[in-house]
Amino acid sequence: MQICENLTSIQQVTRNTTAPSLNQLFMAAALEDLRGGGMDFGPPGMNGDEEEEEDSPAVLLSVVVQHGQVGLCFYDSADSSLHYMVDTPDNHELHLLTRVIQEVNPHVIITSAKQERCMTRYLQELGQNPHYKPEVVTYPYVDFGLEVGKQRLLSANLPFLPACISDRDRMSYLSSCISFDSPLMLRAVGALLKCLDRRRVGVELEDSSVGVPILQFHTYTLKGVVCIDRDTYSVLQIFKSELHPSVYKLHSGEKEGLSLYGILNRCRCKFGSKLLRLWFLRPTQDLAVLHRRQEVIRFFTSPRNSDVLTTLQSSLRNIRNIPFLSEDRLHYRSQRTRELDDLLGDLHCDIRDMETAVMTQLQSAILERSSSLYKVLDLTAELDCLMAMSAASQEYSYTSPKLANHRKITITQGRHPLLELCSPVFVANSFHSSESEGRVKIITGPNSSGKSIYLKQVGLIVFMALIGSDVPAKEAEIGLVDGIFTRMQSRESVSVGLSTFMIDLNQMAQALNSSTGNSLVLIDEFGKGTNTVDGLSLLAASISHWLRKAVVDVPHVLLATNFHSVLQLGLLPSSGLLSLLTLETAVDGDELVFLYQLKDGICQSSYAANIATLAGLPSCLVQRGVEVSELYRTGRPIKRTDKASSDEQAKRCRSVVERFLSLNLDDKDLDLQAFMKDELLPSAGELLNRN
Repeated sequence: MQICENLTSIQQVTRNTTAPSLNQLFMAAALEDLRGGGMDFGPPGMNGDEEEEEDSPAVLLSVVVQHGQVGLCFYDSADSSLHYMVDTPDNHELHLLTRVIQEVNPHVIITSAKQERCMTRYLQELGQNPHYKPEVVTYPYVDFGLEVGKQRLLSANLPFLPACISDRDRMSYLSSCISFDSPLMLRAVGALLKCLDRRRVGVELEDSSVGVPILQFHTYTLKGVVCIDRDTYSVLQIFKSELHPSVYKLHSGEKEGLSLYGILNRCRCKFGSKLLRLWFLRPTQDLAVLHRRQEVIRFFTSPRNSDVLTTLQSSLRNIRNIPFLSEDRLHYRSQRTRELDDLLGDLHCDIRDMETAVMTQLQSAILERSSSLYKVLDLTAELDCLMAMSAASQEYSYTSPKLANHRKITITQGRHPLLELCSPVFVANSFHSSESEGRVKIITGPNSSGKSIYLKQVGLIVFMALIGSDVPAKEAEIGLVDGIFTRMQSRESVSVGLSTFMIDLNQMAQALNSSTGNSLVLIDEFGKGTNTVDGLSLLAASISHWLRKAVVDVPHVLLATNFHSVLQLGLLPSSGLLSLLTLETAVDGDELVFLYQLKDGICQSSYAANIATLAGLPSCLVQRGVEVSELYRTGRPIKRTDKASSDEQAKRCRSVVERFLSLNLDDKDLDLQAFMKDELLPSAGELLNRN
């Protein structure tokens, strides 16, 4: 209940009223779901006195393979937990799926009866393994439908949720536990839940109305693979697809826009580009793999080996992709074709027969050497990727980072790899995160001062180091990083039906629940999607949650905010892990100058009026805003801008009152209705319209 206690105490500081609203109670309840780690959904531990022999726990794995992507999930009956892995690319030999099966060791594999050829071949080979033969269960393709999976998940037995919860609230909660942006994984979940209900796993002796319980949801990540979700790839602009600018070619495909993949992809062959994308989608913690890539990049970036790099890249350019072409042809017979057939004979069939014989011989020769050819292609693709990153490193003056087995991140004079290409002048900034220099950093500063760019810069540099690339910095030393989590951009989706603020909460929940002491967490303007007090309370409670953890469990947190009150009101606990940063600005008369230089300290003003002037708002509006802000800050009354008309209105009201007082109410000929109609009601109507 740690974060909830933080939220309660913070709301007492920030609110003057004592009666909580329904919205506040909902926010407190929602935050209880965000806290992660502090609440165990599972059953209590087994009693040590019980020595009854139990059945070994079962693990059921559900897999969907489609278009080079793998979506999977598995249920562990030992703790009634459901583990899921977001849709991930895999090669035609399904190496990633093989690693998952080796780590999870499932007893049952659930798959669709309608599968791609690579999956069918893989299951056949798995069945021939004498040492490990899991039970393979196939369901009709309709049981793997996306909507079917969502409905089964919505109706699943979740004992930790109250029975009276509505479907809308249940969906909101589930969206914070499981990613709805991975359709293959959701389809696999639907089939898994069907198998659990049919087999009655763990509830064999219960009534048939009792469903198989799911007590926990966990994100599954392969050992050594860095956990990065789609939101992080999007907000850091690691990939960015753009439609063709011509309206006639909108449906011909997409091209890569300004992205990290776009500037590093100097591959000369198609399978090299495909492998590089796979490296981007699966960054690794394996230091041996990263050091080997760095060694090759250092070789190619050496000036004495520049000729070797140029020669190899020009050679790879000659390796072409040979697509299978299918042309629409029209076959017909006429008198002339019959005459040619009688004169020349059916030469075309003879030619095709000879071509078929030659192709058959060629296929046989290639198949005999297929393993060697695949090995050559894999090595060629890897060489192409490493040379591409070497060429980018030379062109953009990158440096090789030091990778070590510790918990520090040190970046000296780092640069944003994309922004420096678009800006003639870029101010470099450093980043130091450790137990001695602080692991939770709060950045304050006016809008447009560079806070978001700095957060993305740190995230991109760490990501580049995790794929083995050189980085845009003077020096860099990157320790162990097992995941990059972001709350920077709200990707709305009509398929989920969540508000912008609920999406923000889901992203924050992912960071709170899944981050470890080796994770990097980037947060930008969290809490701005609701009213100020609730947003400030949620932000302060989340930061306090990390600061009160054990030192080894505190991730690298980089947070940018305009909630200066979170520091001014003393809402955060005192901790040596907390450091405060700001971006320098200078005021030249009425003009605000951004210096974009990071320094220790706190921003004392948001400079909203200066930002509004830079944005082009009329000066009269800006001046009025400054006036109202000053009156509100000092507690003085705020006067209306239409004071002249207000004085005229008051004068007219006094005139009406004076005329009313002058009336002789004892006069029998007095017509009060006429007075009200002609004098009082017009004045009252005008007063109401102006207010």
